[in-house]
Amino acid sequence: MSEAEESCVLIYAYKTAEDMVKSHHIFTNHASLETFQAPTHLYRSTSRERFSSIMPGNVWFIVGASSGFGRAIATEALKRGDCVAAASRNVSKMADLKDAGAMTLGFDVTSDETVIMEMMQKVVDVHGRITHCINAAGYLLEGVIEAASYEETHRIFATNVLGTATVTRCALRFLRPQGFGVIANFGSLASWEGGLAYGYYSATKWAVSGFTESLNLECRPLGVAAVVIEPGFFRTPVLNEGGSHRLLTQEQLQSEYADAGLAAQKEAILQMDNKQPGNVARGASVIVDVLTQTGIGSGRKIPARLVLGSDALRGIRNKLKNTEMLLREWEDVIISTDYDSVKREA
Repeated sequence: MSEAEESCVLIYAYKTAEDMVKSHHIFTNHASLETFQAPTHLYRSTSRERFSSIMPGNVWFIVGASSGFGRAIATEALKRGDCVAAASRNVSKMADLKDAGAMTLGFDVTSDETVIMEMMQKVVDVHGRITHCINAAGYLLEGVIEAASYEETHRIFATNVLGTATVTRCALRFLRPQGFGVIANFGSLASWEGGLAYGYYSATKWAVSGFTESLNLECRPLGVAAVVIEPGFFRTPVLNEGGSHRLLTQEQLQSEYADAGLAAQKEAILQMDNKQPGNVARGASVIVDVLTQTGIGSGRKIPARLVLGSDALRGIRNKLKNTEMLLREWEDVIISTDYDSVKREA
């Protein structure tokens, strides 16, 4: 009998993980869980607490870890003694994370699925499992909708949406069989409201939030939580992993669209730079707390949406208020399309 098979037999032989630990039958090779295809119901019926007593510690797989929230979360997790696999297109930008103990991986989120699976398997081979997958890669495309090229439009969706979806699918193939884990994708305040010259960025963030909300309904019953993190304005670099960033051009600012207030908004954004209300380090600390259900997240379930920042709170409340007003104003028109036989609730 192989070591992997023996490990799985031991799980069946003891009623609880605690009994197994007491008898000193502990996994000597964490990777054996992935190499041996034990029945999936075994993992689903094993609670996180019992499983963690065998293989303690969180293992974070963080995409977009070279800057912004990705880097801050990696730093916070390392500070707490967790294992971190930090991924980015540019490994050299993560040298300090490597020095701090992180495993650094170089790949683009738009890579083929097999590449991402190989990277995750490397992490599992070293650390035995993945408990938290963070999709923080993304970038901003600034410009009016008409002015964006076909290539620019496809590129931002390939990174911000399809890249997130690919990493998520790959992560589920590791998290679902073990019966627990967390997938966190980054939306934004822009997931709730569009903005002048940010149409494509907002569209990608709305997509990520809707995608993650659906994902949570699918995988939460399997023990895997999915949460979309929706921060307001934080003092992060405007750019993140993903691709070239294009600013509003002078042609756009001086075009017919100028009457829409583009110049005023552009100036407001420039004035806000490095004065954003959100503290990235504090945000990362809250994220790690909530996703590990410790600290400020202790005693709370992991939410489907995690909004961060006072400006995001105000913006979303204002959006909800305006939406309710719109629904009331147009209610008679909205319900006029139903069949006469439909019973309408007051």
